[in-house]
Amino acid sequence: MSLEETLPPMPGQRLARGVARALRQFDFVTVEELVPTPGLRVDLMALGPKGEIWVIECKSSRADFRADQKWQGYLEWCDRFFWAVDQDFPTDLLPEGSGLILADAYDAEIIRMGADTPLPAARRKVMLQKFARHAALRLQGYRDPGVAGLVSI
Repeated sequence: MSLEETLPPMPGQRLARGVARALRQFDFVTVEELVPTPGLRVDLMALGPKGEIWVIECKSSRADFRADQKWQGYLEWCDRFFWAVDQDFPTDLLPEGSGLILADAYDAEIIRMGADTPLPAARRKVMLQKFARHAALRLQGYRDPGVAGLVSI
């Protein structure tokens, strides 16, 4: 009997999976769909070995990118910001100065580093706590799916 790999259904989720896998080689851990503040939800947040916080927005098409009106609001919640796209994405649409990651469901490559804009200490503390709680709630939800509806994130 063979184990068949199950890929996430949505193209953006597949990109997030590949980015998360690739960032492990740099000792980063990731969570998907973290809410840094009400009204914003990042596709992927990565936490580095020295406490670095990166936000990665996954865009699967030109229309997906053009529909995103909130991405600039993510900049104040991370040390570096990246776009993750596949090899067919028209990268000339992406704003200069932002990071660029080429990805698929299995791997990714950092093409351009995002600008380094270190978070203030108080904001970093808040984001580390949000990251930890988000990861713990996800883990608890996997371990005990019935508890997910008891509390909101």
